[in-house]
Amino acid sequence: MALTESEFKDRWSKLHGGVDVEGVVGGWLSFSYQAARVCTALRITPNLLTLLGLLTAIAMALSTYAAIALLLLVVSLFFDGIDGSVAIVQERDSQWGALLDSLADRISEACWLYMGWRLGIPAWLAITMWMVASIQEYARARMASLGHHEVGVVTVTERPVRAIFMAFALLFYIFDIPGLLVISCVFLALLVFSFLQVMRVISLKLR
Repeated sequence: MALTESEFKDRWSKLHGGVDVEGVVGGWLSFSYQAARVCTALRITPNLLTLLGLLTAIAMALSTYAAIALLLLVVSLFFDGIDGSVAIVQERDSQWGALLDSLADRISEACWLYMGWRLGIPAWLAITMWMVASIQEYARARMASLGHHEVGVVTVTERPVRAIFMAFALLFYIFDIPGLLVISCVFLALLVFSFLQVMRVISLKLR
């Protein structure tokens, strides 16, 4: 029997450490639930959506037109945003799916910053941004493997915010707005701050 929207939200919340599903989160989950039902009717699996998200991220990185790259970024994020919901609705959430999703996320973010380099962000800056974000996510994953499934802190540079940064970088390029290097440096500082914030919480939990 298919999950109702209420059951879906309840299960999603439990999988994410009891996160509140009201407001913006609740609205997104209502949308993703409906999208998941469509995917289920079309027999589209969550792992296929994960791979589609990765492929569109790669296509974005290789695009020669910034406007098309921006569109591909949005499409990639859509696939990435609903694969977990589809897994819940289809009751296919698995460790393999979680691992595949995590790997796809890291590769996708590398694609974002490769595009950032093509837009004019210095290579050292793009690589450092990716490394800081990736190490932070690795630390979270390692904590989960130790039985701490929620670190208990939401930083200012979570993955959706990193995607928004990439979208702004593309918009700066499309509309020829100066200051990409400045906002990139500021964002790197925020990434480092977020990393230190996560590591502090982790150190307290492991004492």
